[in-house]
Amino acid sequence: MTESKTDRIVASRLKVRERFLKQVRDTPGMADSTPQGSGPINRHGMPQLPPQQKASKKWPVLDLGEHPDVTRDSWQLQVDGCCSDPLTLDFAALMALPQTEDTSDFHCVTGWSKLDLTWVGVRFSELAERVGMTDEARFILCHGYDGYTTNLPLEEALKDDVLLAHTVEGDPLSKEHGGPVRLITPQLWAWKGSKWLKRIEFLREDVLGFWEERGYSNTAHPWRNDRYGDDGPPEGAEVLPED
Repeated sequence: MTESKTDRIVASRLKVRERFLKQVRDTPGMADSTPQGSGPINRHGMPQLPPQQKASKKWPVLDLGEHPDVTRDSWQLQVDGCCSDPLTLDFAALMALPQTEDTSDFHCVTGWSKLDLTWVGVRFSELAERVGMTDEARFILCHGYDGYTTNLPLEEALKDDVLLAHTVEGDPLSKEHGGPVRLITPQLWAWKGSKWLKRIEFLREDVLGFWEERGYSNTAHPWRNDRYGDDGPPEGAEVLPED
């Protein structure tokens, strides 16, 4: 009997899930037995606020100073690298994929956290399953339209709350916050989620992104206060904004 496209998608999805499920569960954002922080326990078992964080009613805008002129009509995403079926999506194709609504917190390394943001988007895991990432894939490198890059191990990227987000609080994601589409990584510092997402590469080896090359932590676990390398904040790092 000829295998259908649906059969291939289901088989790929189950393979990805089996391969990374234990690694996902063992990440610090879900399994750390001695997390730092304060406040009520969140849905992953961590304190609501990581250490040295303040809950902010504002949502400060931090980026490299360039807001690329990309709209829902012009946006495209290339997904390639260690995968059998690389693809390019426009915004209509993204919207045709299964959509997820999720409420999560947004933790910025500069010392503020925006709590209970409701996002709508496509789970990164949905894309990983569709492109058929190969067995040697271990990491991703995300590229923004502004030239920004950031890297993630697959056990972090495949979490259910990692979204290619296009809507927040019921409104289209604004340009200053990375619209039309950005990645969000609620269990890591927010710099790990690229704004104005343009390309996702599946990689065999880890490749440092923009801030990681400049002294920011490569692992970026908020509840371990895992912000910078041994030398402290790199020159030019943002400081805690006042509410």
